[in-house]
Amino acid sequence: MAITITMGIQKGGSGKSTTTGILSHLLGEDGYRVLAIDMDSQGNLSELLTNKPANNFVEHSILEAMQYNDPKKYIVNINDHLDLLAGNNFLATFPRWIYTSRRYTGEKIPYSANPSLILNRTLDVVANEYDFIVIDTPPSLSEQTTNALAASDYVVVMYECSNWCYSAIPNFMDSITAAQDVSSKNVEAIGILRTMNDIRRNDAKAFNNLIAEDYPSLVFDTIITRKAPIGRLSLYGFEDNKELNKAIYQYKTFYKELINRVRNK
Repeated sequence: MAITITMGIQKGGSGKSTTTGILSHLLGEDGYRVLAIDMDSQGNLSELLTNKPANNFVEHSILEAMQYNDPKKYIVNINDHLDLLAGNNFLATFPRWIYTSRRYTGEKIPYSANPSLILNRTLDVVANEYDFIVIDTPPSLSEQTTNALAASDYVVVMYECSNWCYSAIPNFMDSITAAQDVSSKNVEAIGILRTMNDIRRNDAKAFNNLIAEDYPSLVFDTIITRKAPIGRLSLYGFEDNKELNKAIYQYKTFYKELINRVRNK
């Protein structure tokens, strides 16, 4: 049965898509069978892993996989160890379908069970075919996010070193607790990853220290600093990228920490 890990926080610009993509890549490099899921209608993870526009996956995405409860039909193969259930703009219609039973095409597909467990039900179909499922989420406490949390074993809480992200953490922790009430998976925060750190700014250092004081047992030792090769990863991707090692070397230490924590659970 796959171990499912979600990257989340209800704030944009915290590195969720980049971290999900790099984690998927590193797990695959280690020989694990990985399914990446893009639950953000922006489709950034899908574009990062495929180097194709997200809307290339219209009618062939995680949205259809959930609506028809048939993920195998919509899986995109990336390489021998990595598959993707892509996201695109129409994923934004997911709540409308939940509450009206109508897809954006006008087709009616009723869903009467707990609306927070739709993704969990969908992933049950393929969970035995993977070692890890990793999920990218939108920058909001939306139906996509609540479904991702309810379908997960663990959550990596993304923390961009700023006041607004600091103030978002308690609400997101409450959302994880709420997911425990509806899911049988007993999801828990496995750690807080400090990202987008600008070493030139004293306030970033202060917020790094502040979150470590508040959650000393949760923060990862790794702090991801802003580097140009990380920013260019969305342009060059993971194949034939001459600066790939420079882009992901910080994440390798986070990856080791994460795997150790999962193994010790």
